Amino acid sequence: MEFRFTAEQEAFREEVRAFLKQELPEGWATLPGALAEDDYAFGQEFLRRLAPKRWIAPAWPEEFGGLGLGLWEQVIFNEEMAYQRAPLLNFAATGYLGPTIMMYGTDEQKAQHLPGITSNDVQWCQGYSESEAGSDLASLQMSAVEDGDEFVINGQKIWTSQANYADWMFMLARTDPDAPKHKGISYFLVDMKTPGITVRPLVNMAGQAGFNEIFLEDVRVPRSGLVGELNRGWYIATTTLDFERSSSSVYGQYRRSLEGLTAYAKETRWNGGSLLDEPKLRAKLADLWIELSILRYLSYRVVSMQAQKQVPNYEASIIKVFNSEYSQRLANAGLHILGLHGQLKGDSPHARLAGEFGRTYLTSVGATIAAGTSEILRSIIATRGLGLPRG
Repeated sequence: MEFRFTAEQEAFREEVRAFLKQELPEGWATLPGALAEDDYAFGQEFLRRLAPKRWIAPAWPEEFGGLGLGLWEQVIFNEEMAYQRAPLLNFAATGYLGPTIMMYGTDEQKAQHLPGITSNDVQWCQGYSESEAGSDLASLQMSAVEDGDEFVINGQKIWTSQANYADWMFMLARTDPDAPKHKGISYFLVDMKTPGITVRPLVNMAGQAGFNEIFLEDVRVPRSGLVGELNRGWYIATTTLDFERSSSSVYGQYRRSLEGLTAYAKETRWNGGSLLDEPKLRAKLADLWIELSILRYLSYRVVSMQAQKQVPNYEASIIKVFNSEYSQRLANAGLHILGLHGQLKGDSPHARLAGEFGRTYLTSVGATIAAGTSEILRSIIATRGLGLPRG
């Protein structure tokens, strides 16, 4: 089956492309800066240009700062932004938190938090993982104890992206230590300026400081920060995870990388021809292009469910497994094709393709861990998708 967008949707795609051509530096997608993910100032400046057009979350309702566009228009927008490597910071808020608040938040929470996301006035981070609760997130030990109209929160979060810039955090904490582990968790919205919060940056093996650990000591959160019912936060959190795992932007990102790698193989001379003439290399690139198409249509399946007001669950897990493992295969192939020069950083004059594949070879290691390990997600697919028994 061949999928086609409407003429109106393709016109929107051209509008987005024209905007990006005007607003991003010339050749931005192939510059080292587009791969760094740490130029926060430029990212903020770019988002300030999106906000007046209501393009930070164009599919959100107009009352919350969006344009009320359909989910397929949002897919087009995500694909084009990712293809040009536009610095879309605060994606945890626009992609995961916002839709969750729309589903489970009170009218007051919607009015308080959603407009600040689409105006780029408020930055968010996601407080899920803990040092002893990563793959088994439901075993988290961050505690929240009721004290009148407040909750007193103590504990530690880790691997929290952009926490050093965040104004607010959406997080999970255990509110009933005696309940089964999935049933004693609540979902909170926490002001990062609250006394008792300490943020400590972490540097990953690619030399980036995007991760952080957060310490909360007697942090008082008003009851208005509780999303949904007390002790029912796990079920809200899994909705957030499903939105996270069903991201539609990765196709554009990988397509840009694969185009660059294919062009490099075609242009590089080897044994009287080009690298692309080598049968094994050619077959490897062909496999990657085929898998990229599979990834795109797996993503479209999830979006079609969302467009019908369904919340994808095991379907989102399928695309997360395929997506993260594809990122590792692509990075591995790129580094082998580029050879030793591929290991150099983008600021070296001898680097190939702005040092992209040396960097992604390192960062993609965590792809099968973040947002749910492949092992956990395969269990979800087996039990919820295929109906297989636990054990």
